[in-house]
Amino acid sequence: MPATDPQDRLRSSMMLVLLACLPGVLTLLWQHGWGLLFSLLLCVTTALASEALLLKLQRQPVLASLNDGSALVSATLLAAALPAYAPWWVPVIATASAIAVGKHLYGGVGKNLFNPAMLGYAAVLLTFPQHMTQWPGAQLLDLATSLQHVFGLSSEQPDAWAQATILDGLRNNRSLTLDELFASHPGFGHYGGKGGEWVNLAFLLGGLLLLQRKIISWHAPVGLLASLFVISLVCWNGSGSDSNGSPLLHLLSGSTMLAAFFIATEPISGPRLPQAKLVFGIGMGLLIYLIRTWGNYPDGTAFAVLLMNLCVPALERWAGRRQAVFP
Repeated sequence: MPATDPQDRLRSSMMLVLLACLPGVLTLLWQHGWGLLFSLLLCVTTALASEALLLKLQRQPVLASLNDGSALVSATLLAAALPAYAPWWVPVIATASAIAVGKHLYGGVGKNLFNPAMLGYAAVLLTFPQHMTQWPGAQLLDLATSLQHVFGLSSEQPDAWAQATILDGLRNNRSLTLDELFASHPGFGHYGGKGGEWVNLAFLLGGLLLLQRKIISWHAPVGLLASLFVISLVCWNGSGSDSNGSPLLHLLSGSTMLAAFFIATEPISGPRLPQAKLVFGIGMGLLIYLIRTWGNYPDGTAFAVLLMNLCVPALERWAGRRQAVFP
């Protein structure tokens, strides 16, 4: 029988979201190796510890709230978004900020104004920008070397093993054609980021599961992907040196599918009416492209969703009026 208690429904939904994240997380583990596993463990441990501490300080039942799975979802999304070999304190600070500021500052589950995971990501991106650009190259680090880098036991400079993302390489390109950039940059694959193509397809697979199980609706993901496709198509200049990348490159690079199916669909900080969800997704897609192409950050998912979170009350009022006129 389906769960009727709100807590049971929430737990069931969060478990399905975690299951849908599994293909993407496993693909990231295959791509980044031990660093992603350490980041995931740090995020999960910090999320559960922060949640328990804050619940205890508020004199709320700890075990019942921890079992709802929302803290685990935020931790998993953060681990998927953060650089795999960032110093240990980066995922710890990001996750603690997500739980404390993004969630409990507004009263806990069901009351947060902003997407908790992306608020935590934005906090460390703005505070530690250098550490947030150190992405591992094609060669995976072994267990011992991974531990040394994550926990600050290695004297080797990050430049010796890290590389810029393809979105960063594309944004800073001034002389190479897109074909030359694909041939010379080790991070480029066939259509998007090398390995990132498979990561995006894996998160797409998980997103389709959520759609099939009706955990999320199609409006925000379709709005985001459609607007990102259209604006990248309009601004695409073939393979010239001033090209901003093809629509396929933007759909299969960075955190596009993670943003579409797992970030834009967060039910509390996002809108509830279907039309508002669609516009919310469209706005996110446009902002992601604008930040990727002309902003100071290679991927704009966090800032895009936080800016659109501020627009949710206006979108809900607009959608409500349209629903009243066109029921």
